[in-house]
Amino acid sequence: MPNAETLVEVWRGSICESRHRGHAVIWDAGGDVVAAWGNPDMVILPRSSCKMIQALPLIESGAADAFGLNEAHLALSCASHQGAHIHTDMVETWLGSLGLDEAAFRCGPQMPNDKEARYGLIRAGEEPGQRHNNCSGKHSGFLTLGKHLGAGPEYVDLDHPVQRAAKAAFEEVTGEDSPGYGIDGCSAPNFACTLTGLARAMAGFAAAQGTGTARDRAQYRLTRAMAAYPHLVAGEGRACTRLMRAMEGRASIKTGAEAVFVAILPEQKLGMAVKIEDGTTRGAEAVITRLLIGAGLLDADHPDAIHYRHGPIRNWRGIETGQYRVTDSVTGWTL
Repeated sequence: MPNAETLVEVWRGSICESRHRGHAVIWDAGGDVVAAWGNPDMVILPRSSCKMIQALPLIESGAADAFGLNEAHLALSCASHQGAHIHTDMVETWLGSLGLDEAAFRCGPQMPNDKEARYGLIRAGEEPGQRHNNCSGKHSGFLTLGKHLGAGPEYVDLDHPVQRAAKAAFEEVTGEDSPGYGIDGCSAPNFACTLTGLARAMAGFAAAQGTGTARDRAQYRLTRAMAAYPHLVAGEGRACTRLMRAMEGRASIKTGAEAVFVAILPEQKLGMAVKIEDGTTRGAEAVITRLLIGAGLLDADHPDAIHYRHGPIRNWRGIETGQYRVTDSVTGWTL
């Protein structure tokens, strides 16, 4: 079985200080591996990179249309957001339309990463709420589905109809029986799959035309929603938002905790999945950026592409002290 490969190096001057080893797979919707690094059969927890899969039952069940959800709602259902007002205001309105408040959530409170929102809470002497949780959009989708199904309030329980639907969709699009699960930071089950299975799922989203089965239409709507509302999927200053903007809607990408990153490429009908073994986000961001450049979707000279691909790394005085270097095995790949 192949071992992890060194995919990114971190250099300070002439010294390589760190190496990020990992795995990556590019899958064609036709059913073939286009390229792979490391061990494509490694079993991982996709964490938040699979939120668009978890959102499939929201649309396929008819819940999204029954409750009048628009494209922005669908983007937020796939989000790991910053807790900015643009995110939390929308979550509150969404909950209100369901006749609920944030006490219905099971994701837990989280201090927002958005500076304005965070400092606003601190100045007001207020505690963060569950609406600030980066997964509150996904949980709004879960609550919508649960209400549509007439199910009970404990929607994160493994045997709840919402999670049974999420697992079924996950296994269908990955093409695998999930070998296990972990409980995510937001308390929802996160089902395991191989890296190839995750890339296969993303290729399925990429191939969706919006005119076929309920699954095809749901995948198409979610992919386009993410591309249309990149600021809702993550937030200002985040890689997902910045890189989707740089690609001008040509691809949808999503990060996950512990250095997972996926990409949906509709033009090429490809899915990408990356996992860095040490869990360092900068490594996953560098690799996915270089793969998007290789696919012809991201201009290598775009400032955001430069930022995430190799830095530069600067010290507190603004002096350039080093850079990230994506290794030749990755930089050599192009479509």
